[in-house]
Amino acid sequence: MDLGISGNGAVVTGGASGIGHAAARGLAREGVRVALWDLADSVTEVARQIAAEHGVEAIGVQADVTDAASVATALQATRATLGAIDHLVHSAAIGSGKFGFPFTNLIPEDWIRTLNVNILGMVQVAHAVAPTMLERGQGTMVFVASVAGQIGSQTDPPYSASKAANINFAQCMAKDLAPRGIRVNTVCPGMVQTALNRAVWQAWHDHQPPEKRRDYEDWAGEKIRNLIPMGSWQTAENIADMIVFLSSRRSCQVTGQTINVDGGFVMHW
Repeated sequence: MDLGISGNGAVVTGGASGIGHAAARGLAREGVRVALWDLADSVTEVARQIAAEHGVEAIGVQADVTDAASVATALQATRATLGAIDHLVHSAAIGSGKFGFPFTNLIPEDWIRTLNVNILGMVQVAHAVAPTMLERGQGTMVFVASVAGQIGSQTDPPYSASKAANINFAQCMAKDLAPRGIRVNTVCPGMVQTALNRAVWQAWHDHQPPEKRRDYEDWAGEKIRNLIPMGSWQTAENIADMIVFLSSRRSCQVTGQTINVDGGFVMHW
């Protein structure tokens, strides 16, 4: 199936690992030139590997999505190398590193970094990239949120609240930008075995009473079978497939949507 995006240019934040990396590879597979923005030192090498694997131009740019100057520098470097930005995939995010459940296990200071990265980082990137798309009257944005933003996950309340904000802000942008030819959607992963998810679930596991504590993999596997109607983890590639579709011309009438790739988890709730 021709997705109609070969030769386009894309920015993928959080592109050095996890869902962002899978999304960058998925876009590159369709012939899209990609710029990976990430804090990780490995971002340049990851981009080089994508370029070699898929035969497209790919660059890695170290960027802090919470810092306006850093984002502006990344944007300038990207446009100088790749030219026009047709697609944005915003995947950069963190968890609080604190265990909620109940939220009173936290203190207000535990929220600051997570909200800054997950909400204001999205705001910084959106404000930077939108004008470049408005100049041309076209473009797509896909924001990676989470099912936690829809169900009020108690495990990490700052993360859950930030993902609800991601969904809402994406809808605001979709309404504003649709008349200008720009589509904005949100993808909500369910249970994906990323480093971030492992950190959250490991904290959940470690707070079990000693008499109920088990091997993490056995414990997590049972949780997945009980929570997910389809009975399995999702993969980063599962999420990336939806991101690529929403970035493509095949979804030209899809905007302002929140799409779950979660094995039926939210339905289960």
